[in-house]
Amino acid sequence: MKKTWIIITVILVIAIAVVYSISSYNSLVSQEESVSTAWSNVENQYQRRADLIPNLVNTVKGYAAHEKETLDAVVSARSKATQAQISIDDLTPEKLQAYQRAQGEIGAALGRLLAITENYPDLKANENFQALQAQLEGTENRISVERRKFNETAKAYNTNIRRFPKNIIAGLFGFEKRPYFEASEGTETAPEVKF
Repeated sequence: MKKTWIIITVILVIAIAVVYSISSYNSLVSQEESVSTAWSNVENQYQRRADLIPNLVNTVKGYAAHEKETLDAVVSARSKATQAQISIDDLTPEKLQAYQRAQGEIGAALGRLLAITENYPDLKANENFQALQAQLEGTENRISVERRKFNETAKAYNTNIRRFPKNIIAGLFGFEKRPYFEASEGTETAPEVKF
């Protein structure tokens, strides 16, 4: 009788361990997919911005043809950023930083482009330009929201794969930590305004 209880207990412990392992694995897969989805949303918003840029540049070209250097800088930054692609499966901190840098160049170039418009009152009054500028501002806000969501999703996933006992299952099945978006260089210093 005692042997029977020991066998039943061992079988029960093994069954609980197997059920827990399967459940943990499935939850890690779900979280990993959530990180992938969040990354896709970030890329989608960056692509939306890249798609808006040619229209904005062409609108400005008609008014500010002699601002060729700035227009070329915007087009060049867009080209670099659209070439910088990262797969979610190959998302390392270094590659994410390079991706961020390329996207940051677009932001800086767009900032210079929008500053030029201050010199062209007719351009600022142009309905196409105003609509494109509003769409671009909205896209920048969406990018910020999607980056924040990605970081939150990656944090939940990273925390889960590091907690015991799921860290054992994560290690067995190759679940790896995901990097975060970080502030761009120079954003820790407030811009100086002089009048």
